[in-house]
Amino acid sequence: MSRMTRTINLVAVFGPFVALAVAIPLLWGDLVGWSDVVAFAVMYLVAGFGVTVGYHRLLTHRAFATHKPVEYTLAIMGSLAVQGSPIEWVADHRKHHAHTDVEGDPHSPHVGNGSGISGALRGLWHSHVGWLFETQGLASARKYAKEVVEDPRMRTISRAFPLLALLTLALPALIGYALTGTARGALTGFVWGGLVRVVIQHHITWSVNSVCHFFGSRRFALDDHSTNVFWLALPSLGEAWHHNHHAFARSAYHGLSRREALLDPSGWVIRLMRRVGLAWNVVAITPERQGEKLAKPAEPADIAA
Repeated sequence: MSRMTRTINLVAVFGPFVALAVAIPLLWGDLVGWSDVVAFAVMYLVAGFGVTVGYHRLLTHRAFATHKPVEYTLAIMGSLAVQGSPIEWVADHRKHHAHTDVEGDPHSPHVGNGSGISGALRGLWHSHVGWLFETQGLASARKYAKEVVEDPRMRTISRAFPLLALLTLALPALIGYALTGTARGALTGFVWGGLVRVVIQHHITWSVNSVCHFFGSRRFALDDHSTNVFWLALPSLGEAWHHNHHAFARSAYHGLSRREALLDPSGWVIRLMRRVGLAWNVVAITPERQGEKLAKPAEPADIAA
C-alpha cells in the first residue's frame, strides 16, 4: 500500500468524525438545509453507483458489457467514493473471492483473529476497518486485475485517484453554492455532501465486508460465511445481498428473488441501462440454477446428532 493511499484512508476514516464534531456547534440552529440534502443525495448516488455498478458488477465481475466511455465514466464515479483506485479495488475484491474466509482473504472476519468473543471482535474490526491499514492494495494487480491494468485509460483514472478524492469534496460545495448562492451554502454542502457522506458511505460499504460475513441469512450451499442482510440492502444499493453474490458472483442482479430485487437499486440501474442500450450480455441467474445450489435441509439424524 502506498503512503498516499494510507494517508487517504486515515483521512477518510477519522477526518469526517472530526469535521462533524466541529460542524455541529458551528451550524447549531441551522444545521442542515434542503441544499445539503440535495448535495448529499446526489453525491451518495453518483459515488455509490460508481462503486456498485462500476467497480463491482462491471469491472470486477464483468456481469454485463457496456461502451468504453460508459465504463470509464463509472470508474471515475467510483473513485469519488474514496475507496481506492479502480485497479486496486478490483484486485482486492477478486482476491477476496479467490480466498473467501480462508487464508489470503484481504478482509475476512474469520481468519487469524483467534477464538471466542475477543477473536470475533478482532475479526469484525479487521474486516470493517483494520484491513485498510494492513492488506488493502496488496493484491497483485497483474494477477487479479490484468485486463484493467492493461487498459491505458483505466491506468490514467487510477493514477488520478488522489485528485478525484479532492474532487469528491469540492463537488458538493459547488452544489451547495449553486443552490444557495452563499458561502455558507458551499460550506454546509462541503460538510454534508462531502465529509459526512464519505464517512457514511464508507461504513456502509465496510459493513458488507464485516456484517455480511458474520450476521444474516443463508440459503445456498457455500463453504464461506457470507450472509444476506436485508436491512442493509437499500443503503448499500443492493450489495448486502452478499450471500447471493457469493453464490453467483457474475450475476448482475444481487437481489435474486422478487422481494430481494425490490431492494437492489444497482440492479435497477443495470436494467435501465439494458433497456436504453447501454448494457448488454447482462448475466442473470435462472430460478433453475438457483435451485441447484440451494442448501439441502438437514436430515433428522443430523439434527439429533
